[in-house]
Amino acid sequence: MREYNNARVGYLKAVLNNNQDLEIKNLKILVSSGKKLKKNITKYEKELKKYNGTINNKSRIEPIKITKPIKIKKITKIKKPKISKIDTNKSQYTIKSVVSKDNKITIEFNTNITKDYVRFFEKKVKNANQDIYDIKGRFKDAHPTKLRISGVKQIVIKQEKYNTLRILFEDKINLKTVYSVNKKRLTISVLNLKNKSSKKSTSKAKISKSPKVIKTGQNRVIVLDAGHGGKDVGAVGKGKRYEKVVVFKVTKYLESILKKRGYKVYLTRNNDRFIKVKNRTILANKKKADIFLSIHANAAHKSRIHEARGIETFFLSPARSERAKRVAAKENKSDIRTMSYSTKNVFLESLNRPRITASQKLAIDTQRNILFTARSLYKDAVDGGVREGPFWVLVGAQMPSILIEIGYISHKEEGRRLYETRYQKKLALGIANGIDSYFAKNP
Repeated sequence: MREYNNARVGYLKAVLNNNQDLEIKNLKILVSSGKKLKKNITKYEKELKKYNGTINNKSRIEPIKITKPIKIKKITKIKKPKISKIDTNKSQYTIKSVVSKDNKITIEFNTNITKDYVRFFEKKVKNANQDIYDIKGRFKDAHPTKLRISGVKQIVIKQEKYNTLRILFEDKINLKTVYSVNKKRLTISVLNLKNKSSKKSTSKAKISKSPKVIKTGQNRVIVLDAGHGGKDVGAVGKGKRYEKVVVFKVTKYLESILKKRGYKVYLTRNNDRFIKVKNRTILANKKKADIFLSIHANAAHKSRIHEARGIETFFLSPARSERAKRVAAKENKSDIRTMSYSTKNVFLESLNRPRITASQKLAIDTQRNILFTARSLYKDAVDGGVREGPFWVLVGAQMPSILIEIGYISHKEEGRRLYETRYQKKLALGIANGIDSYFAKNP
């Protein structure tokens, strides 16, 4: 079952990153393990057949059947075929221009493009971090073009392959680059630049009381839900550490960061009070929110209390794994529902598929960023991954929505960290960066 679930997550990431080899690898695992588990794997088999058909058609050579003796005719002069001249200016170069300005690099194409034109990956080289973009296309002036962004140590542009333009960002810190596609334009933005300027101390800096904040919210509306509250304390850790307390503090720090970035932010609860799960999305729908986030802390059974730890992000979908069902049961218990198990599953299966896909993307960006900031303070922060589960707090939301488990409050070390102010602020910053990344990629 674990192999099957890991392959599903891997397949999703491969599709989003346009990694065909990884798609095929995960599809094979899904088909083989799905058969053993007696799962409905029809859609995975169809996808795999598409790739197999492409591969086989390229390599298949039909044998020549000879039914009658071949008569050899007298060879006459062979006329050479006419070769038309190719206009290289029109067919060879598909990228018009590449320009850097402020914290962005803009690539203009001759035709409309999609996200399939971009492949992004990261590298760690000695003491430097690299963000690398391989872009489908050819640029005539790749060699003479120079790209610079203030605060970035080095940006390299080169024609890596005949039809692949590579743009590489390198710096000591993780620059946290994101990209967006709009018709004939690809825009790459660098989000993590403010730390670079903070090192410079000048007399002019003393005049300003607070640093200038780049507003990325663009009037986006976000509703934040701090889990539990009031009589519902949620999970309880060592020394009576309550889930409702820690998630409320992280939510308040997150609200502050997002407002500074230009977002319109609303909270489902502004104090320690109990709200029914089914009522938490009413505010989100009323305010016509762009996204809804519910923040929680996890807990493990006594048998696993010393080993269970990690940050996890869930999106609403029928739970495929027993682990997801257990976590969902813990978070759903404060809400009294009369639906039968089969009715719940039928309802979840009928959910809006585009909304689930958008929620998956939001979950992936949030998980990646929250883990990065957590590890800047504690390198051993565990990646629990992106998962799907039947969380009723997300059911009523009419927009992309996720539930974040910021850690296990039941774990001795992780529970202690969750009560640290500096760690709470790091978690809030990571979630905020994940939201920025999601909107940058999905304008």
